[in-house]
Amino acid sequence: MANPPSGGGEKTEKPTAKRLSEAAKNGDLLQSRDLATALVVMAGVAWLAITGPSIFDSMAHMLTQGLRFDHEDVADFSPSARFYTLLGVVAVPVGGVLLATVLAAVAGPALLGSLGFRPNAFKVKPSKLNPASGLKRIFGLQGLIELAKSIAKVALLGSIGFWLVWDRLTAIVAMGRMGLEPALAEVGSIFILACVAMAGALFVIAGIDVPSQIMQRNKRLYMTKQEVRDEHKEQEGSPEMKGQIRRRQHEMMNNSTRKAVAEASVIITNPTHFAVALRYHPGKDAAPVVVARGRDVMAAAIREVANEKSVPVLQYPELARAIYYTSRAGQIVDEALYMAVATVLAFVFRVENKMATEMDRPFITVPETMRFDADGKKTE
Repeated sequence: MANPPSGGGEKTEKPTAKRLSEAAKNGDLLQSRDLATALVVMAGVAWLAITGPSIFDSMAHMLTQGLRFDHEDVADFSPSARFYTLLGVVAVPVGGVLLATVLAAVAGPALLGSLGFRPNAFKVKPSKLNPASGLKRIFGLQGLIELAKSIAKVALLGSIGFWLVWDRLTAIVAMGRMGLEPALAEVGSIFILACVAMAGALFVIAGIDVPSQIMQRNKRLYMTKQEVRDEHKEQEGSPEMKGQIRRRQHEMMNNSTRKAVAEASVIITNPTHFAVALRYHPGKDAAPVVVARGRDVMAAAIREVANEKSVPVLQYPELARAIYYTSRAGQIVDEALYMAVATVLAFVFRVENKMATEMDRPFITVPETMRFDADGKKTE
């Protein structure tokens, strides 16, 4: 019987940002050799197509200079000086090809978001040195997939090469009757055409390989529900995450909202997902007014300000959802909720005047027509 997957169940959850970041630090990056090869080949071919004549002229000039001797060369011959002189003739055009291919090689991982130096990728991993693991990779499903891809690439590129040679066979035979310079020009033309066609085929292969690599990497990094929950708890408990949440809460609340919450008579919560701030000043307000409302992060921000300003916070989930979905900030509470809200406010006033304690908190009933679930749909 197969062992159950570790981590609390099957890996069905997409990797979190933290999981992706840790994988990248350990060297598990999104890579595509086919894309890198296609970019390098195309960059090199493009440079040769643009600067090909100048490269041949430079090489011809280098050959001419290398076979020419004058009196100074005989009287004071310096092999190193002659070498550097001849090298300087072709350094710029040939160096341009090398630079173009190096930039293309860097552009490959940059396009996939994998560019960067990660020391952990150079650590020795015993599992990579295990012959059994190596044989499993070679003869396993992944090895068969790579073998099929290699055969398909050889077949595709070989077919393109054969077609190009067959199509230009007449021109190739005719080169034997040409002069050296026209023959070299024809060879260069055929070479550039063949490389462009090959690079185009490699880009087609890369267009298939990149999505495949993305899916394979995501599959490797998929998480179980328990792993996601554990990570979420760990992040929530970290000082960095708490500080980030607190900063976000302060950013979401402007000064006027913070002032309104500070002047509220009571905060009714869900207890975590919803929060509504109510104000009722007898003689000033005709009825209880919703001065602020929010859910999730905004609700947490309202609760935090309420705690700072010592505004009473009471948990009445059904009432909090009912007010949230029936009133906006600055509006009077819906008439159907007057009785429930009045009961809460009366309890708050009694507590403030030391006429009641938390043990005397009243039970609130919300009318059936005003009962909502977390998504705002009315419940029966």
